[in-house]
Amino acid sequence: MGGAAQPGTSPMGAMPFQPQQMQLDPPYQEEDESEDEVQERDQVKELQKINIAKRLDDDELASIVNEAKRGYEADLGSMNDWLTANKEWSKLARQVKEKKTYPWPDASNIKYPLISTAALQFSARAYPSLVPADKKLVKTRIYGKDPTGQKRDKGNRIGTYMSWQLTEEMENWEEEMDKLLIMNAVVGQTYKKTYWDPLKEINVSCLIYSENFIIDYWTRDLQNSMRHSEIHLMTNQKIEELKLRDYFLDVDLGSPTANKGDGGKNESSVIDFTTPYTIIEQHTWLDLDDDGLREPYILWFHLESCKALRIQARFTAEGIKINDAEDVVGYKAIDYYTKFGFIPNPDGSFFDIGFGQLIGPINEAVNTNINQLTDSGHLQNLQGGWIAKGLRPNMADTTWKPGEWKSVNATGEDLKKGILPIPTKEPSETLFKLLGMLIQAGKELASVADIFTGKMPGQNTPATTTQATIEQGMKVFTAIYKRIYRSLDSEYKKLFRLNHTYLNPETYAAVLDEPIGPDDFDEDNYDICPTADPTATTQGEKMQKAQALMELLGTGLLDPMAIVTEYLQALEIPNWERFVPGMAETGQPMPPKPQPDPKLQAIEAKSKTDQMKAEKDMEVMDRKMALEQQSEMTKLMMKKEQHQQDMQAKRDIHVLDAKAKKQMSDIFAAEARTKAIHGVVEGRQKLSMNQEAHDQKITQAKEVSKSKLQSQNSKSGKKAK
Repeated sequence: MGGAAQPGTSPMGAMPFQPQQMQLDPPYQEEDESEDEVQERDQVKELQKINIAKRLDDDELASIVNEAKRGYEADLGSMNDWLTANKEWSKLARQVKEKKTYPWPDASNIKYPLISTAALQFSARAYPSLVPADKKLVKTRIYGKDPTGQKRDKGNRIGTYMSWQLTEEMENWEEEMDKLLIMNAVVGQTYKKTYWDPLKEINVSCLIYSENFIIDYWTRDLQNSMRHSEIHLMTNQKIEELKLRDYFLDVDLGSPTANKGDGGKNESSVIDFTTPYTIIEQHTWLDLDDDGLREPYILWFHLESCKALRIQARFTAEGIKINDAEDVVGYKAIDYYTKFGFIPNPDGSFFDIGFGQLIGPINEAVNTNINQLTDSGHLQNLQGGWIAKGLRPNMADTTWKPGEWKSVNATGEDLKKGILPIPTKEPSETLFKLLGMLIQAGKELASVADIFTGKMPGQNTPATTTQATIEQGMKVFTAIYKRIYRSLDSEYKKLFRLNHTYLNPETYAAVLDEPIGPDDFDEDNYDICPTADPTATTQGEKMQKAQALMELLGTGLLDPMAIVTEYLQALEIPNWERFVPGMAETGQPMPPKPQPDPKLQAIEAKSKTDQMKAEKDMEVMDRKMALEQQSEMTKLMMKKEQHQQDMQAKRDIHVLDAKAKKQMSDIFAAEARTKAIHGVVEGRQKLSMNQEAHDQKITQAKEVSKSKLQSQNSKSGKKAK
């Protein structure tokens, strides 16, 4: 069936790929890691970079691409019905507004949001469970004994690092998970592609839309699929970059077509540098060594020109199966894609059922019913009918405005006989009841009850009944969550395998307190799984479970630290580890202290009680002595203060007496000065009076003398005459 595979050679026959001839410097090597393991990882890395299409001639490439294109078209043809239905489901979910021409142009075309509500409700419940607040997405299950705790510590490092990869290194992982949940609920399945990007040199896990993933409708599963293809829309700029990086062959693809490869949704007559090429990445099996046994490869080709761009191996040396005769008997293909299903299809096909297929027909019936009721009300409000030819009204204007009256050349009786309204009826009550029944049926099928949308139940409804109703209604969602967790488990294992091959410790030195190497990601010892609990789909349920555990603390049968840890996680407190002793340092809570002997506890309790009593008595005595001392000190202080007050009073009196004496002396002196001043004044007054009297006497004497002299002169004159 196949030729012998010599050690260190490739089963690709004529292809010159020989792993042992590659001399590579290992980027990372631990002390307990053999050189063979390092060389094997380096060979895998180098193998992923090789473009095997360079080693094939044009005829071989043309034959390979033609076969791949025929397979692609066959798979696409098997999906035609599903793709057509998928477009209709997407329109219903997106509430796309469309015009109708029946029963008349622009007739009512209301779309009831049954699918939209179901998808939003599912996403709102699933998203917080899949991506918890602490961002710890990955944990490890450890098999076998672990007496020293080394496996536990290594598992904690693995979970921490992989969670960091998903939330920090893969920048769009969380956002794409949000998109995945919405689209998954509508169309039934989406895909994740997990691989090592040799251009960016990081692990990538990206979302793939279901309409861009082409696979045979009746394929059983991805692992056993012999062919599946992914549609890439690449601009000329992107393709030229890949050519310059030697990732694609340097071939002329011609001009891009207006069809953007999406079924004509975005067709445009304008072709410029933004118009993409349709590039197909097909994971298939090819017989490149002509040994009759196909090997797994990845083929990239341009859909329109059928030109190959890249061929890449999809297996490693470990994936080559050899029998006892050292003949190659098969290959284990590397899986890149993970399917996220919703509800398995009863017809056994590969495509699962989403709310679009599940309640789409009911949604369309609801839409038809609502539109019929609306159109009926429209006819009833608008009215119309026939007008007899002999009536001859003014036919130029037959529409009315509110409160408008028009004149016609006819009597009221003629109008009554000449006008016949269309026999329309008001909207049917039966159709309205049917509408309610259809909506209720759709909600029950999608598990979208009023209580799930936030509406309160009746006032007299017991809390236990409400909780039981919610729990039963969540059963359908819980089963879907488990399918998503199963897909996440597969995605994490792919990332686990990639870390074993491509991990470089220098890129995460700041994330962990101690180093971690590629050999830590050993699939023989660890099984990676999602960290969310599929049975706790709401925060309320998590809190109820945590509260139930807290109530059992008093029994003494459970680990208190484990219960408190579970309670803190249910509260979704950021960095809750800082509250648990030992958790922040070692990743595990400190072990609980051993339970003491009850007798010793009783003795210690009695001793403690006696000690507390003695301490209390001593405290009472100390307080009593303190009170007595305080009383004596108070008395002494009062006496001292009284003595000081008395002395101060005496000093004040002495000062007052001195002040009084001084004041009296000052008064006496002032009186003496006053008397002296009065004497001087009186003397001066007397002297002044005496002087005045003396002056008056002198004046009088002068006047008397003058008068006497005048008299004498007068007499002497008379005598002279």
